[in-house]
Amino acid sequence: MAEERAVSRGWSPDAAPESNLRSEPGGSHEAGPVAFDRLIHERMRLGIVSALAVNDCLSFNELKAMLRATDGNLSVHARKLEEAGYLECRKSFNGRVPRTDFRLTSLGRRAFERYLDHMEALIEAVRET
Repeated sequence: MAEERAVSRGWSPDAAPESNLRSEPGGSHEAGPVAFDRLIHERMRLGIVSALAVNDCLSFNELKAMLRATDGNLSVHARKLEEAGYLECRKSFNGRVPRTDFRLTSLGRRAFERYLDHMEALIEAVRET
């Protein structure tokens, strides 16, 4: 139902980012379209980015416990974010025990802020209908 209302106001989850959420004359989105970041939108990646946005650094095991993820699932999604430049992965050893730490990069933080702006604009557009 909400998606139907959003589509009727010109927003489509499958449309190209530049066609979504165009500013309306006199509207509050004067800056123009807000790109929708599908990479962050996936549930596990959104969880990773959100957790790192409020924590300077988290270990693999901390993220795994926080997100209730499996080793493989977390690893795959973290790698996608790392390849996009959204997070930094540092591997080290604590004695003989391997340790992997993650940090959100400045690019990742900006992408997450744009994603939040997009979602806030979408919520506002749906509530106005």
